[in-house]
Amino acid sequence: MTDNANLYARLHASFTTHAQRMALETPSGRKYTYADVDREAARYAYFLHAQGLQPGDRVAVQVEKSPESLFLYLGCLRAGFVYLPLNTAYRPAELDYFIGDAEPALMVTSSTAHADLAGLMRQKKLSTRLFTLDADGQGTLTAALGSASADIACMGPDELAVIIYTSGTTGRSKGAMLTHRNLTSNASALVESWAFDSADVLLHTLPIFHVHGLFVANHCALLSGAKMLWHARFDARAAIADLTRASVMMGVPTFYTRLLAEDSFTRASCSAVRLFISGSAPLLAETFRSFRDRTGHAILERYGMSETGMITSNPLHGERRPGTVGFPLPGVAVRVTDTDDRLLASGEPGGIQVRGDNVFTGYWRQPEKTREDFAPDGWFRTGDIGVFDRDGYLSIVGRAKDLIITGGYNVYPKEIELVIDSIPGVLESAVVGIPHPDFGEAVTAVVVRGGGIAAPSESDVITHLKSQLAGYKVPKRVCFVDALPRNTMGKVQKNLLRDQLTRQ
Repeated sequence: MTDNANLYARLHASFTTHAQRMALETPSGRKYTYADVDREAARYAYFLHAQGLQPGDRVAVQVEKSPESLFLYLGCLRAGFVYLPLNTAYRPAELDYFIGDAEPALMVTSSTAHADLAGLMRQKKLSTRLFTLDADGQGTLTAALGSASADIACMGPDELAVIIYTSGTTGRSKGAMLTHRNLTSNASALVESWAFDSADVLLHTLPIFHVHGLFVANHCALLSGAKMLWHARFDARAAIADLTRASVMMGVPTFYTRLLAEDSFTRASCSAVRLFISGSAPLLAETFRSFRDRTGHAILERYGMSETGMITSNPLHGERRPGTVGFPLPGVAVRVTDTDDRLLASGEPGGIQVRGDNVFTGYWRQPEKTREDFAPDGWFRTGDIGVFDRDGYLSIVGRAKDLIITGGYNVYPKEIELVIDSIPGVLESAVVGIPHPDFGEAVTAVVVRGGGIAAPSESDVITHLKSQLAGYKVPKRVCFVDALPRNTMGKVQKNLLRDQLTRQ
């Protein structure tokens, strides 16, 4: 087994070491030891084998979070099949694309979605086996499980483990192909960097159709023998209740703003926690400061993406700087380059590129896009714009596709958003470029007002920006909205804002 690169082989070693320790507990009182988790994964692996799946076959999963959904993922790893998580918010029209692109051999969905999915499979003339699994753990999948178990499949390091579709904030989703090497190397780097061990208790309130909840949270806990408090979804009051017995919490920025909105969230309520981690979307500096003032904890912000897993992290020991995503993780190399892939000096913003065992092998059935996103020397072009400061901290200043070119000048939206967000009465903002007959693109700000004080007007915002930024960076227009459009992981969908503003 020592030369088996299957991620599950690494997990199995942890499961054996911590067999009698509690691995998973739900608010309703369901409990599983590591021996239980290993046994359940083996049952699911056997079931998948019994369906006649072949090496390389995809198993698509669109279900609500439950212990059984975790066992299904682990069983897929153990059996050596390719796991394909799908966002539970996807509608039939969206699933039509994913299923047609991935052509799964087996799919698991909810009872309510079964009829739509069955119709879709018939329409596409796919022979996909279709099973159901609901939030309560019931369905045709669990009804069909037996007691037999399957051995751990022997996998090479570069064999495919997961296809995870990008969130699609700037266009149609692409299937990132992740290998057992990718997942194992990144999980090991995070356990080391964040000092996870079997004494930890992770409050897991994230969805598990996404890198954050499926890989970052699960793998850190499972590899280290930590216990997970397994919540089906984030609820601020339920989270506060369980923080009294947790040592680590992972969340998106929205989770932390919702905690701060609760009077019961105090320094005492999280005194047992050693680490709060944030990712999937930028953490506002104001949220960072408010959280630190309330609790004494500095949230650790990190940076990653579907194609690479985690890339950088603020330090566990040392200064965690708001507005930055810290330093490259062990085994991960990061550089900032110009448009010709030439290295830029600290202080100069440019394209973030990554190299390491964590970097995916390419996009599913899109070789042209794969070639486009890798530099000639093999570094992956993330599409993010970043800058290293003199101390080596990386900050994300925008997406390459969000770059605004106005009158021949390059404008990075994040720089403007940070200034707008500092204005009293502004809750948050997004800056986009709108087609303009003279400038090419016009810098346009979309602002959400709040904070319980006098709301700024368009002229107030522009006047403030003129005092802080070069004239070409100042928006030609400021629009006010009640909320910014976001995807399910909290990322602002600037493509929707651009479309809406262009039509106005």
